Parts: sequence; structure tokens; C-alpha cells
Amino acid sequence: MTNDMLPYCLGFSHFLGIGPVRFQALVNAFGSPKKAYEASKDNLVNILGAKTGDRFDCFRRVFDPIKKLEEIKRKEISIVCFGDSSYPVLLKNIPDPPICLYVKGKPEAVNFEKKYFIAIVGTRRPTVYGQQIARMFAAELSRLGFVVVSGMAIGIDTIIHQSVLNNNGQTIAILGCGVDIIYPAINSYLYYSIIKNNGLVISEFPPGETVKPGLFIARNRIISGLCRGAVVVEGQKDSGAMITARYAVNQGREVFATPGPINSIMSEAPNILLKNGAKLVTSINDILEELNIVASPLPEEEKTISLTDEEKKVIFLLKNKPMLVDELTVKLGYPIEKIANSLSLLEIKGAVEKNEEGKYQIKLSHFASPNSAGYVRDN
Repeated sequence: MTNDMLPYCLGFSHFLGIGPVRFQALVNAFGSPKKAYEASKDNLVNILGAKTGDRFDCFRRVFDPIKKLEEIKRKEISIVCFGDSSYPVLLKNIPDPPICLYVKGKPEAVNFEKKYFIAIVGTRRPTVYGQQIARMFAAELSRLGFVVVSGMAIGIDTIIHQSVLNNNGQTIAILGCGVDIIYPAINSYLYYSIIKNNGLVISEFPPGETVKPGLFIARNRIISGLCRGAVVVEGQKDSGAMITARYAVNQGREVFATPGPINSIMSEAPNILLKNGAKLVTSINDILEELNIVASPLPEEEKTISLTDEEKKVIFLLKNKPMLVDELTVKLGYPIEKIANSLSLLEIKGAVEKNEEGKYQIKLSHFASPNSAGYVRDN
């Protein structure tokens, strides 16, 4: 499909009543979006039925795709229609790929063919535990070069996007409304930060489309469809996170879940998923293993730094897990002042950093750049 199909895809996308499944049926029947858009009313009725066929015939008589394209361009919104070479590869192969993707940001900044995409979703009312897990996974995966996808809702989604940005990673927000509508409004700063930092805000719904409950369900299939796997952190059994997980299964994606306390209502979704075969995740290594991905450090000469014997011992311990100063003091048996001094020097050398919990951890970006080609690769 070529770019001359864009006006016709745009028309179908703006018509309420023809979704991805019906659009594919029309293209299969007539051979292209253009031929389907220009088909006779009688032929359209044979596929769409009398009511929808008649409504679409009236719609196309008044809809001006060229004028609409100009309007969208003025809003600095890009359009990627199904069949474009730039259409995300993984999304193209789901049962109901969007007719068009409306994008805020620079689509060329994200490599949909070679980048690794992972979805992380969860409840709007996370526990402290859920917040910590979401923040940690998003940070670590983004440092490894993953593009992290979520829905920009309050709660877990917001934490995910912000954690990625804090670690100079790329993140994509999928909205259940037009991309020119910031929802929730409280995430206005996050919305612009994602765009500013080479991330994208995407929706299949035309600009101006307001928030409707059913649209959020539909957008969840895009969150999972863009990715190789979806991680469910917290959520109730009937939550949007659970819906995303079901879409992931139907799309042939991997589903991951973090275990939670059985007496917490927010553990319902992940615990149900684990009972039904989802991959239990306690660290990002579980995700890498399931996706058959290995982390590739930079060549030795690029990561070599001079370390004292004390610093080497600190690094050795931190390779296992992040630790507080007190924990390192107990493990090594050195005075706390000596440990603190070593950590300060290691921070200056770019070897360690503090995470959101105040613990020291290996600074992965020192040992391998998350932007370098092949930092994560299939095994």
C-alpha cells in the first residue's frame, strides 16, 4: 500500500461504524482502500449491511480528506496508515490492526523494526509495593534499550513513563482518545515530556475524539500489539491490565506477572495470570530469558575503569542486587565512612548510582549504552 492510500484510510478511520475488522474485509473484497472507498453503494451494502452502507455513503459525500489532512498537519500530528512502510511491524500482524495511527512526536525517532518493545501495565491505584516494582522494571528495561509502552493513565502507567524518562529512555503512550487531547489532564507535563524526549504519543482514534469508556478497551490491544510481551504489575481481576493481558495472549505475545500478596485486591490480576501460565517475574532477567534476549556489554576497552581493591569488592556485591550503605558495611566489615567514600568515588567514575529506593546499584549505562545498536539481542 502506498501513500496515495492515505486519504482513503483517513476517511475510513473517521467514520464511526467501520473499524479495523470491517476495513480489512472491505480491502480484501475490493483490492485496496481506494477501491473500497469509491465502491458503489450497492456493493458496500453487500458487505456492510444496509444501515452502515447507507450511512457511509452519506459520510463520504461530505467528508473532505484533503482538508482534514491539512487540519491534522497544523496540529503537528503525523499519520501512519496500514500498509505504510513505517507502520509498526508487530502491530501489523495482530488480528485487528488500526486503520491509521495518529502520532504526536517524531515517528522516525523510534525504530519499530529493530527496537525491543515491552508493555508494562497496572492499576490506577497501586500499592507502595506496586509503585516500587513498576519504577524498578521500567528503569532497568529502559537502560537496556527497550522502548517501554503503557497507557498514560494515572497510577502504574504514569510511574512507568516517568521512570523511563528519568533514565533517558524511550517510552510510548497509547491513548484512548485523540492524541490532541491530554487525558488525564493532570498528566499534561508527562505528555509533553514524552514527546520532547524522543518518545511518542499514539492513538488510533482521530484527533478531537473525546474520552469514551469503550475506547480504552480498544486501545489496550495496541499496547500489547506493539510489544513482544506485556508485564502486569498490579490490578484487580476485571481491570484494564487484565484486558491487556488477554489481548497479549490472543496476539501471541508473552505475558509476565509480578507476584503479589494474596490478601491484596491489587494482586488479583497478576495472581490469576500466574495460575493460568503467565511467566512469574521477580527481575528483568526473567523477561530477558523468556524473550530469548541477552544483554551485550560494550567491548572491554570501553568499560574499563581504574578501581581500588575496596571498590572492586563493592562492585562485586552490587552485581547481585542493589544495597544500602548499611548493608554494604555489614557485608564487607569496613567502617561506614570508608564504604561511603568508596561509593562517592564510584559515582564520580560513573560505575554506580542510587536508585529510587536510595540503594546503590551498578550503573548499567556505564557498562553498555542503552542507545548502542545490539545492546540487547536475540540469543
